[in-house]
Amino acid sequence: MRAVRDRCVWTQQIDHRALVPYLVEESAELIDAVEEDDRAELREELGDLLWQVLFHAEIASRDAEDPFDIDDVARGLTEKMVRRHPHVFGDAVARTPEEVLVHWNAAKAAEKSARTSVLDGVSDRMPPLALAQKLLGKAAAVGVAVEPADGPSSEAELGDALLALVVMARAHGWDAERALRERLRALSADIRSAESDLGDLES
Repeated sequence: MRAVRDRCVWTQQIDHRALVPYLVEESAELIDAVEEDDRAELREELGDLLWQVLFHAEIASRDAEDPFDIDDVARGLTEKMVRRHPHVFGDAVARTPEEVLVHWNAAKAAEKSARTSVLDGVSDRMPPLALAQKLLGKAAAVGVAVEPADGPSSEAELGDALLALVVMARAHGWDAERALRERLRALSADIRSAESDLGDLES
């Protein structure tokens, strides 16, 4: 990667922001390979995604004010994984996946102690459906309930129902993604309000 950065005129003019569309594209192609169970494509797309990581790290290594390289990235990741797996690298015990999650969340909470909301660190740039799933988990953590609608009884039927909703939105000239994003903004507000209420009760 260092040689490519030094010798390729296209690569030399790329910065972190310019790489973002490629990162999104490569991530999507990796997801396709996983969901299609294509082993050859999976191997290739993992390599393409790794190239993005190496590319970002090489750009970062040349930053005049705050440089770091791929070794720093790997070291930080290793330290994080050790902290978050005390049942593997320490004396803690976890016999079930749920117990592992308790250790993981405790370690994460300690690392992110400066955060003031369960929404801190949640990116609004996530695809709306993925963001909805993330926010519902955060909502449950602070006692905000979102009632489920009656409907599908399987993941396949869920896909049909979601597509039918998009068909209906299209027929009405509505933007389905915008509608969900706007609803998620309201859910985020509800979560922050619940956190504020909990804070008032604790004070």
